Amino acid sequence: MIDLLAGFVTELRSAGLPVSLTENLDAMEAVQHIPIEDRDAFKYALGATLVKNNSHWRAFETVFEVYFSLRGPEYKLVEGGDSELDEMWREMQEQQGQGEGRGAGGGGMESLTPEEMMNLLMKALMKGDQGMMRALAKQSVQRFAGMEPGRPVGGTYYLYRTLRNLDLEGMLDKLMEASRQEVGGDLTPLEERLEKDEYDSRIDQFKKEIEAEIRRRLVADRGAEAMAKTLRKPLPEDVEFMHASRDEMQNLKKSLYPLTRKLAARLARKRRHGRKGPLDFRNTVRHSLSYGGVPAEPKFKYPRPAKPELMVVADISGSVAAFARFTLMLVYAIQGQFSKVRSFVFIDGIDEVTDYFKGVEDISEAIHRVNTEADVVWVDGHSDYGHAFEVFWERYGKDIGPKTTVLLLGDARNNYHASQAWVVKNIRQKARHVYWLNPEPRSYWNTGDSIVGDYGTHTDGVYECRNLRQLEAFVEKLA
Repeated sequence: MIDLLAGFVTELRSAGLPVSLTENLDAMEAVQHIPIEDRDAFKYALGATLVKNNSHWRAFETVFEVYFSLRGPEYKLVEGGDSELDEMWREMQEQQGQGEGRGAGGGGMESLTPEEMMNLLMKALMKGDQGMMRALAKQSVQRFAGMEPGRPVGGTYYLYRTLRNLDLEGMLDKLMEASRQEVGGDLTPLEERLEKDEYDSRIDQFKKEIEAEIRRRLVADRGAEAMAKTLRKPLPEDVEFMHASRDEMQNLKKSLYPLTRKLAARLARKRRHGRKGPLDFRNTVRHSLSYGGVPAEPKFKYPRPAKPELMVVADISGSVAAFARFTLMLVYAIQGQFSKVRSFVFIDGIDEVTDYFKGVEDISEAIHRVNTEADVVWVDGHSDYGHAFEVFWERYGKDIGPKTTVLLLGDARNNYHASQAWVVKNIRQKARHVYWLNPEPRSYWNTGDSIVGDYGTHTDGVYECRNLRQLEAFVEKLA
């Protein structure tokens, strides 16, 4: 068990979860007081000691299910039948008065026809019988998945094959019709909704049982380490903006709000407890009189840093739009750390969108307006950084001052148009700071039509910003 827990913690760290040595020792101590056969208690004891961020829970669950999938008597793999499951099937037949049929004659669940399996599944779903659903999930995988030892096929393929043969799409309608027949008429709207939600939940639970059974068989065939590496997914803060799926985007949005609260509190504390300034000689001498003229208590001039003004200029074309959206959401969520925030978006034309964020509680609504209402197309809607920057300088260059920090967002892929890098040079001469955030990997910079090097020469720094973790690190530096 010690080796298993050590491998489990190592995989958590490989998946990105920050597990310290102290937390590892806490987990080892906690499981000494938890019955290992109680799977849920064991899981939550490990989770309570090893997981510090709610957004990391899904990654923890995946690793846990892989490493402890074969532990416990109820998770025994089926090889040519399972006496416990067969016994459940016989008991159910006897309860239904079918004891003299095939089940009483020694036949088990393996002898069921597909129609009988679906009828049995429907009854299990109606009763919420977890044990029978688990038994049917095992039988379904054994029959329909077509799993072969050593075959290099992912679990998604096996899941698809199993669900296709079960044909669960019409199951919900059958369950609702059975509920109506039980009450002898139509259900009220509230009853209809409650029944539908309950059956949806049970069907999802049955699908999860099938996934778990497939995972257990794959772990038994390939080993926990190989399966953990196959199923490993990046944490929400490490998901790349430009390649995130729809589900990953939703997780990113959920992770953004607690991040902004934490970041705003950290920046406020950093500003409040800034480093001491230069020695205040006159104040030190004055206070030295109470020590007989000895300067025993040096006094310093505490700096009072002014909040910077911020101008954000973001490319919202193509896949870069996701990166710009999250950056704008983060900046406006912590705008209390800046005296003024102005936002501009562009493709080949440029438009100011600052007013879209005023008086808006849900920043997502403002971002939607930016994407649908901003006048950012000049000719053909393909990125033209040079023209957009030139128009920005002509219209808004006069508003840049020594307190202004300008933040440029984009991949600098200019479709081989003129760079007009002199604009960035002029902005840098007037502004306090100019930074460029690029969502592409550093190895892609200055390849193809990327001209980030032309602009980066005139900035205070070009930063790779592909995920929330890198974005958080930069914003902390910015404020």
